[in-house]
Amino acid sequence: MKKSRILTASLAAVSLMTVSACVTDPNTGEKKVSRTVLGGAGGAVLGGLLGGVIGGKTGRIVGAVGGAAAGGYVGYKMDQQIKELKEQTAGSGVDVSEVDGGDAILVNLPDGVTFATGSYTISPGFRDLLDRVAASLKQYPNSLVDVYGHTDTVGSASSNQRLSEQRAQAVANYLISQGVSSSRIRWMGFGETQLKVATGDGVNEPLNRRVEIKIIPFDQNDVAAAQAAQN
Repeated sequence: MKKSRILTASLAAVSLMTVSACVTDPNTGEKKVSRTVLGGAGGAVLGGLLGGVIGGKTGRIVGAVGGAAAGGYVGYKMDQQIKELKEQTAGSGVDVSEVDGGDAILVNLPDGVTFATGSYTISPGFRDLLDRVAASLKQYPNSLVDVYGHTDTVGSASSNQRLSEQRAQAVANYLISQGVSSSRIRWMGFGETQLKVATGDGVNEPLNRRVEIKIIPFDQNDVAAAQAAQN
């Protein structure tokens, strides 16, 4: 009964905030629920909506803030970061989108833009664009950053796995070299296990070769919950 009352109260609070806490999305001009208010008033309940994080977010949040409390972040600033990233990468082939139900940002770096075929050396012409991504991550510091490497099915599975890991690590290391705190960043290679399109057509298959940067914002409630979990 007690759990039922808590859940009912939590849902009622979320319902109330949904009605009263709206902002204008700078990307669309539409009204939407403010994630700043949701995070400030219901972070303990809504924190579980965040998508997967490499290694789990509790320890990483504590490491990222270094024992300090984070100020409010999720909400308009996240929408603003998306808008700025889209503007900064326009025409480059890079795709910026919301994922995890709007609780994270995914920056998709296609193979032909970031690396030469079969290589994990970042193309010199792409470094300026990665510099802009790094600047954005420093401007909006209250987030964790996962870097994922993916390949197509051309070649052996083992070589593709290795290449995906090398590419993810290369991008992660570059972001760190540009001043993004290493405590915020983790990387992982998925090889050919997470294909975006069907293989074998020789046309769309190159879309499978990509590196993704996932930006997972956290707020003061996430920090407090993470610190309490480690005490």
